[in-house]
Amino acid sequence: MKEFIRLYLDAYRGLSTPAWMLALVMLINRSGAMVIPFLGVYMINHLHFSLEDTGMVLSCFGLGAVSGNFLGGWLTDKAGHFKVQLVSLILTVPMFFLLPQLDTVVKLAAGVFTLSLVSETFRPANSVSIAYYSKPDNIIRSFSLNRMAMNLGFSIGPALGGFLAAISYAFLFYGNAIAALLSATLFFIYFRNRKGNEKKKDEVVEEEGNQANLSPYKDVPFMLFSVLSCIFAICFLQLLSTLPLYYRNVYKMTEAEIGIILAFSGLVVFSLEMLVVHIAEKRFTARTVIVAGTVLCALSFLVLNLAKGIPVLYLSMFIICLAEILAMPFMATVTLQRSSLKKRGAYMGINALSFSVAHIFSPLVGTRVAAQFGFETLWWGTVAALTLASIGFFFVMKQMKLSA
Repeated sequence: MKEFIRLYLDAYRGLSTPAWMLALVMLINRSGAMVIPFLGVYMINHLHFSLEDTGMVLSCFGLGAVSGNFLGGWLTDKAGHFKVQLVSLILTVPMFFLLPQLDTVVKLAAGVFTLSLVSETFRPANSVSIAYYSKPDNIIRSFSLNRMAMNLGFSIGPALGGFLAAISYAFLFYGNAIAALLSATLFFIYFRNRKGNEKKKDEVVEEEGNQANLSPYKDVPFMLFSVLSCIFAICFLQLLSTLPLYYRNVYKMTEAEIGIILAFSGLVVFSLEMLVVHIAEKRFTARTVIVAGTVLCALSFLVLNLAKGIPVLYLSMFIICLAEILAMPFMATVTLQRSSLKKRGAYMGINALSFSVAHIFSPLVGTRVAAQFGFETLWWGTVAALTLASIGFFFVMKQMKLSA
């Protein structure tokens, strides 16, 4: 037991103070993340949209995210990660106050697109910021710490959001706005004059002589890796789109019950991610970990078709959390290792972009397959896609010859 406790504490040792503060900003921001997991249920139950219209609006969130990540990656290389993050956090506040006033498919689609465009410019800048403030030998764990905070917030947000939705859906949007304002305030106060772990001049010169000007779009192995990451994300993001609808339509769960199971997912990731990543980065290669995470993600959806019952839903959620823990931090680290200092924003933008594209196709494809063929067919298709993705990761990452 003492050895386990020591290993658990070791996972947190050595992380820089700015890395912890970035995680705190993320925690506050994501604690208010009540809207997205309930957006589909909100449109169907409150606005009485059809399943197909709901999928279309959710896909507009993905379209905005794609645009936001392109813009965020470009702005980060031009204006710097601090300004991009601060402006993104501030501008999301009025957007959350506006959304409850939009009650038609077209209006809400436009509002969701704009919100996503503004909020997703944050992601490439945030990834660059984590690398900038992290100690070189702690980058993977710094990403994991940030994701841990995000998932703790994700456990708090939906749990609170489920109860607020039972009173009024408008409270979900206002809660998001308040959290965004608080996180922007904290971010500005702490980071406005903060210096990071910048590279020495000779390291920068060496990089410039190698691939400093290489666009990520010309890096073929990396682009293939990003496509596979997108496939993984399309499947994984059923968690935020069709899985809540599955809980509601098939298991007749209430908003509060859906919030609890989503909160459970956040608590699992919060409890285990730092420990699992700490062990995995010491004992396995990035390729092995990402492939294992992709296979586990397939297993989580397979379970839904092999057995029924509320305990099965929690088992499936636990497995998909393990998949997330293994795959996502290492995907970000692989992208970081592949980039040069000058193109870091562009590379991290592509990494975020792969997940933003998934925000388009995950709800769009998921809701249509579920509406026409049923959820069981959707889960079988998800299993097949993830199995193929795991094989792709194995061969593409072997070609990339990563040291991680």
